Amino acid sequence: MPQGQPTVVPDDGLTTRQRRNRALVMVHTGVGKGKSTAAFGMALRAWNQGWPIGVFQFVKSAKWRVGEENALKALGETGKGGTVTWNKMGEGWSWIQREVAEGEQSHEEKAREGWEQVKRDLAEEKYKFYVLDEFAYLLHWGWIDVKEVVEVLRDRPGQQHVVITGRNAPQELVDFADLVTDMSKVKHPMDAGQKGQRGIEW
Repeated sequence: MPQGQPTVVPDDGLTTRQRRNRALVMVHTGVGKGKSTAAFGMALRAWNQGWPIGVFQFVKSAKWRVGEENALKALGETGKGGTVTWNKMGEGWSWIQREVAEGEQSHEEKAREGWEQVKRDLAEEKYKFYVLDEFAYLLHWGWIDVKEVVEVLRDRPGQQHVVITGRNAPQELVDFADLVTDMSKVKHPMDAGQKGQRGIEW
């Protein structure tokens, strides 16, 4: 299996093995399709390695059943790879303004609550692979402080990989992350008036 050769070998005092096994922060951003899909593909690799996986969806509703959720949950129950825990934090498509009933938490409050759970799980080293799906939106909207996020991720203990998805990832997060992919759009069926469909969008 090709592992690739780095173009730069930093003078950081680490051995090749230590550097190779360093926990990563990854960001999938941009206006193109496939940011979450790519993150869930990485989660499949993590499952195959036997790593415990925590998925946190910050924008998609609890009613929104993505195919990857069903597949990863089923794999997590086989006992052959890693465990999979799936958490849905948001109220779904939060950029659509909705009235919040009296006594009900706002979308922003629920998102902050979700981030607090991620912080607790990182501190406890609960998972080895985290997917923070659509989390970049929350940082872009200012619901969660990007400086705090970078600090928490920088200080996380142990061997915990984190992938963050969503458009408009703040520059401070991009600068901090180890791997950043900007998904650009060349064409999309929606540009021609076609709505999302089964097996492609969910």
